[in-house]
Amino acid sequence: MLKIGRFNTLSVMRTLLSGALLDGGRLGDVKLDNQHAGEHFREGDQVDAFVYLDGAGVLAATTLQPLAEVGQVAWLKVIEVNELGAFADWGLPKDLFIPFGEQQHQLHAGKRVLVRVYLDNQNRIAGSTRIDRWVTDEASGLKVGERVSLIIADKTELGYKAVINHRTWGLLYANELFRSVRKGQTMDGFVKGIRKDKKVDLTLDKPGFSQSKIDAVAESILGKLREHEGRLLLTDKSPPEAIYAVFGVSKKVFKQALGLLYKQRRVSLDVQGISLI
Repeated sequence: MLKIGRFNTLSVMRTLLSGALLDGGRLGDVKLDNQHAGEHFREGDQVDAFVYLDGAGVLAATTLQPLAEVGQVAWLKVIEVNELGAFADWGLPKDLFIPFGEQQHQLHAGKRVLVRVYLDNQNRIAGSTRIDRWVTDEASGLKVGERVSLIIADKTELGYKAVINHRTWGLLYANELFRSVRKGQTMDGFVKGIRKDKKVDLTLDKPGFSQSKIDAVAESILGKLREHEGRLLLTDKSPPEAIYAVFGVSKKVFKQALGLLYKQRRVSLDVQGISLI
């Protein structure tokens, strides 16, 4: 069934100068306005199109990609605030409307904010900054070790809150972060643990690294040492960001690999760095 506020694969019924008429099933024809995308279709083509209601309340579609679909959260820039509400740039020609009643705090033009896209009671697409109305603390459907999509939210005393898969809150602990993160940033992460209260602990490293992964990092360390005449100014005391910049892994994984090489007597360590034996 046709889903408003999301991408749908629809058939072209008839072509128009500015786009096409798509088959919306029992909901009727959907006019595809393609003037911004510059694509051309033929009758019978299958088109992936984002469906919405236009200003007159009529079904319409575009092949342009919004920054978020209905049910998703995105980091958006507020373009305008007037007597009607706020409007944010979400990647389409018509800005996303954020009603005053859906604003957690007063919004200001030029600022960025986390927005959840939803359908109002008239099936019109709108945005809400009241994220807690839509995103829950419970880990329903999540499993430890699972790869998830994250959007970084507010910083807390323990670390950073993040929205998991657009629907659940999780926490990245500051003392476990091996690279800097910022509010609104999107990235992949992993479910590190699920607490008794169903809240989710997150990590940017895959839990339970295998021995093969440790071996691969150890070989990478040896390769870097050979490239730099047998000497690297990194140690197991180096900042996590410095280690990630060179090897792309967390400090914990780096220390495990370095410990392996030390036990094998392939490297020596001092307070300033690593040397190849």
